Amino acid sequence: MTDAIKIEDLITGTGKVAVKGALITTHYRGWLEDGREFDASYHRGKPFQTVLSSTKVIQGWFLGLQGMQVGGKRKLWVPASLAYGERQVGDMIPANSNLIFEIELLEVLTRDD
Repeated sequence: MTDAIKIEDLITGTGKVAVKGALITTHYRGWLEDGREFDASYHRGKPFQTVLSSTKVIQGWFLGLQGMQVGGKRKLWVPASLAYGERQVGDMIPANSNLIFEIELLEVLTRDD
């Protein structure tokens, strides 16, 4: 895998656009390249909410979710350099892991709301 993120829109949303600094609400699943799921908000029974910022999420999410619209579902292939790099994360994500996410954008709140 290169150091570039790959983005595929599975469903194109029609709602508000995710922009840098917005509060976003998502449901997601994350896998390693070998197909092992390492995390999913669906299993917790509640969506994941965060600010779309380079300091709050991995670079792959920061870059890959900007421009996505509410109601959309997007698949991201994130190279290790835009994920956790040389850091191991817990027991599930080894160092230098390329990650795959499927993300459903549920809500976008901006400072103007």
